[in-house]
Amino acid sequence: MAAMLMKMSCALVFVMVVVAMWSPEVEAVTCGEVVSAVAPCLGYLRNGGAPPRVCCNGVRGIRNKARTTGDRKTICNCLKSASSSYRGVSGNYAASLPGKCGINFPYKISPSTDCNRIQ
Repeated sequence: MAAMLMKMSCALVFVMVVVAMWSPEVEAVTCGEVVSAVAPCLGYLRNGGAPPRVCCNGVRGIRNKARTTGDRKTICNCLKSASSSYRGVSGNYAASLPGKCGINFPYKISPSTDCNRIQ
């Protein structure tokens, strides 16, 4: 358990560093915020079913922080980076997560989403 937690922590730090290098300094949303918000969704993203309320609250929170194009691009890049860092995450479950939570997200959550085209 401790080894898994350490691996997840290292992956999170790596994702934050990579996204920080690609993101302009003026953006209000951080990768750490995004990853923390969707961390409670990991069980759903791997196994499906019903996402827990805390997961949906996190998704709603990051959707509400996506006020600018820069914010939306940061969130997109963070989600893409995080999804590739965690094994077993289903792209189909990720794409269906906003709908399962009753949230209208501004773009499809998918590894194939071109974050640079987001407005």
